[in-house]
Amino acid sequence: MRYPSPSPGLLARLAARLGRAGFSSDPADLAPWLTDWRRRLTGAAAALVSPADAEEAAFVVAAAAAEGVAIVPQGGNSSMVAGATPAGIGEPGEACALLVSMRRMRQIRSVSAADNAVVAEAGVVLADLHDAAAAAGRRFPLSLAAKGNATVGGLVSTNAGGTQVLRFGPMRSLVLGLEAVLPDGSMLRGLAPLRKDNRGYDLKQLLIGGEGTLGLVTAATLRLVPAIGERAVAWIGLRSAEQALTLLRLLEDRLGESVESFELVPAEGLALVLRHIPGTRAPLADSWEWNLLVEAVSPRGAEAIAGRLGPVLGEAIERGLIGDATIAASESQADSLWTLRESLSEAEARDGMAAKHDIAVPVADMPGFMARAAAAVAERFPGARPIAFGHLGDGNVHFNVRAPAGGDGSDGGRAWFAATATEVSRFVHGLVTEAGGSMSAEHGIGRLKRADFLQLVDPARRAAMLAIKHALDPAGIMNPGALLPLADRRARP
Repeated sequence: MRYPSPSPGLLARLAARLGRAGFSSDPADLAPWLTDWRRRLTGAAAALVSPADAEEAAFVVAAAAAEGVAIVPQGGNSSMVAGATPAGIGEPGEACALLVSMRRMRQIRSVSAADNAVVAEAGVVLADLHDAAAAAGRRFPLSLAAKGNATVGGLVSTNAGGTQVLRFGPMRSLVLGLEAVLPDGSMLRGLAPLRKDNRGYDLKQLLIGGEGTLGLVTAATLRLVPAIGERAVAWIGLRSAEQALTLLRLLEDRLGESVESFELVPAEGLALVLRHIPGTRAPLADSWEWNLLVEAVSPRGAEAIAGRLGPVLGEAIERGLIGDATIAASESQADSLWTLRESLSEAEARDGMAAKHDIAVPVADMPGFMARAAAAVAERFPGARPIAFGHLGDGNVHFNVRAPAGGDGSDGGRAWFAATATEVSRFVHGLVTEAGGSMSAEHGIGRLKRADFLQLVDPARRAAMLAIKHALDPAGIMNPGALLPLADRRARP
């Protein structure tokens, strides 16, 4: 069903309520926010609407709902799957949606060391959240490379993961409460920092990971943990991914929950970073087929963690689990090691086009799956170059397939990507599904993965998701085209 364009009266009411700082229909103001992070999709919107508080957000949603106008929520516009891009809603180029930016809602309402909780509005940038927690002697234990752009609302709506899921879980594990506007404009007010609340359905969990299809998150109460006293960051060279998992269990046995990050980097990935990212250098004298970045931490006043990590790595070398290792001797060296991991996606992009996949299988199955999937891709698409890296410790790696090497290389693999990437992704997603895994571990479905998701998802799961969507958003106005199909939208009563 076609979505109506906002009426002149609706636009006038929004402009009057939100003022010049919160409303614009100027194409120049909208243009920077209409294309997704990966520059794969460009959409159109009738207006950019930026509420300053929850009451204004509720006004926007209620006004849009009255006319059945589509709403596309957007935070930092850092979605890897075009989940916040107003594309595919009307006819090509038709500006029928409202792009609702949460970037003006950047207030950190409270930080409580006593409750180990922070209340942050949807537009708060992750890096600023880290700073606020640190000022209170606490920390928010979720981090990712886009921390300078990603916002709380987006992190909640995509159930973001990152580099510390191994210990603390994804965003779903860190949200204590939510404030949100439901599709009819009513407010869900549930910001109390309750660790136990057994009053029936946990409504916030529907919104976490819902990609803005069930409501507009305006604020969240998030769990904090004690500040780090000391951290130890190690770079490790080894021969196989199987050895990496054996090392992880050894580290956990010896260090317990001190191990927070366990990141896998293949030799080819490290080579890409050294080639394309200025100022980087190899941490070890020799090249290894696989590399690990490990971070372990200790609380304030505890035994120095580096003094505990070193002997465990020595034991691993003696047992033949790893070939070599180095532990950062300073914070600057630790940051340099992290740069090698966090710059991998940028280096890969500079090297050429790749079909990107954010996959998960059970942790113990991941090394074998990576090998089988790489072989299957190479056989099905001759010359294609699979590369896997990321969060091995929680069963999530980024399994990307780069364009074949050779040729004149003048187009950076763009012709191959245009002709082949969709088929490659469908093939990889099929392999993951057959292995009992997930085609989206932490990035969400958005618009770019929707077709594969709807084809591969279990029918019962799809039916349940559609039932929930229709119950809460019968007019289908919330982020249409993301996660669920437009074709399943029901007419308004």
